[in-house]
Amino acid sequence: MQQTQRLAFLSSQTDDAQAALQRLVERYGQHAPEAADVLVPLGGDGFMLQTLHRHGHLGLPVYGMKLGSVGFMMNQYRQDGLRERIAGAEPAILRPLEMVAQTESGATIGSLAYNEVSLLRQTRQAGHLRIDLNGITRLEELVGDGVIVATAAGSTAYNFSAYGPILPLGSGVIALTPIAPFRPRRWRGAILRADTEVRFRVLDPYKRPVSATADSHEVRDVVEVTIRESQDRTVTLLFDPEHNLEERILSEQFVV
Repeated sequence: MQQTQRLAFLSSQTDDAQAALQRLVERYGQHAPEAADVLVPLGGDGFMLQTLHRHGHLGLPVYGMKLGSVGFMMNQYRQDGLRERIAGAEPAILRPLEMVAQTESGATIGSLAYNEVSLLRQTRQAGHLRIDLNGITRLEELVGDGVIVATAAGSTAYNFSAYGPILPLGSGVIALTPIAPFRPRRWRGAILRADTEVRFRVLDPYKRPVSATADSHEVRDVVEVTIRESQDRTVTLLFDPEHNLEERILSEQFVV
């Protein structure tokens, strides 16, 4: 990548990120996202996901710098040598999940998820879900707090906290992980091909309402949710070679 890139700096609302934004714009200039070559979000993983959802349609590479509490998807913040770092960065290509949710009211709502789609009970009552894979019912009834479908990039986040597997980047698989399952007691989830169509049906939506969340976009009172890997949308994250995303995901499997 050329070192004369036009950069679009984007910042979360924290004081540190706002101060860094001002310093970087003064030093490197500023372009609107639509006129830039590279997006540079400043913040944590939450702000990175906001950036991907807001500007992912532009198809631009994204080089994030950590100025937040969690920065798994970010590079370390340093003001010096930014153009050189971006020019030497290694790409990680992510393909998001597409969620289509049907609600009790009859609405159809779609959203993308770069980390995970999660179905969660809305009340004290456990959710009752049926799971179909490619049109075939694989689990007649899952009773519990919910279930997660996670990408490789998102497998170290909410999925891992629910005892789901960490998936290598580029492995072509997704994780299906139950959240506090009560029945079946011994089911711990599955690893699926990334092109699998996953469909959840809420078995008792009035007594046991369920919400669906794609990254941070929540849809309440769902009755059916279909999830598949996007075929036409990708995003490229850029990482410093000494600590790229593939290495980070691998390293997470050896944290004790």
